[in-house]
Amino acid sequence: MDNGIHTRVSYTINIAVIWGLIILFILQPGIAHAGAVAGAQLFVQALLPYLLPYIILTQWLLKMPTRSQKKSKWRRFFKAYVLGSFGGFPVGAVTVTEMVKNGELSHRQSGLLLAACHAPGPMFIIGFVGTELFGNVSTGWKLLAAIHIANILFFLISLLLLTRESDTNIDQFQPTKKDAGMPLLDAIKESSAVIILVATTVIFFSSLGTVLSTIGTAAFSVDTGIAKTIALSFFEMTSGVKSATDHFYDLPIFPFLIAAILSLNGLSIHMQVFVIAKTCRIPMTPYVIGRIWSVILVPIIFYFIF
Repeated sequence: MDNGIHTRVSYTINIAVIWGLIILFILQPGIAHAGAVAGAQLFVQALLPYLLPYIILTQWLLKMPTRSQKKSKWRRFFKAYVLGSFGGFPVGAVTVTEMVKNGELSHRQSGLLLAACHAPGPMFIIGFVGTELFGNVSTGWKLLAAIHIANILFFLISLLLLTRESDTNIDQFQPTKKDAGMPLLDAIKESSAVIILVATTVIFFSSLGTVLSTIGTAAFSVDTGIAKTIALSFFEMTSGVKSATDHFYDLPIFPFLIAAILSLNGLSIHMQVFVIAKTCRIPMTPYVIGRIWSVILVPIIFYFIF
């Protein structure tokens, strides 16, 4: 009975939210269009060039036939961290789910590694954030170091929990059999699905964030720059970073604001990770804890490095 009531309430809330957003987009077509265009431009200019090559290469490597499934734990965990956390969002989720499908990780291991192997790619931080936003490559390197120091600390804590688990739990996932001749084509095929997912969420949440920030500014007399940056950062990280650059570039707090936004990630990236992880029923609680850890720790570490 309780489950039935909960289902009906959830259904009602979802319908109300959907219709509310439809009405907002109808009432603000120009703003919604401008937000979607901005999201599409950011995706093409800031995400696609840095993300696509690495996703294809990571998928290609993961789909190569392995000689032995009996690798030591530390090698599997190290492989997940290196491929996942250095590939950019959402390569960590793609890497962990692929390793689950290959029978390399258990259910519990995949949840903890999903949280640890989650970071923006070096090409994005150094190339886009460092060069284009900060105007300083070395500052980009320092931010990248802060992100990975926080991630590695979380990874080491995860290792303490993971090394106690027996590999017998991996048997619940049946490894997929790989064809020896087509790993590159399979990698390109699956990478295209990930890229479409990223593009869809970036454009949608950029448009939504732009509409809501505009309405919030008009309704509550909030500073346009503050409202837009908060809304876009909550919904779409890249758009939030761009908005923070447009409105707060000259402030001393600007670099640390960028670090906080990158650590928050935004609903767009969280949705990408959730959709990918759901295919293997990976638990999301460690991921949520890992994001709170990063939001708190990364700006602090970046402050001392900076």
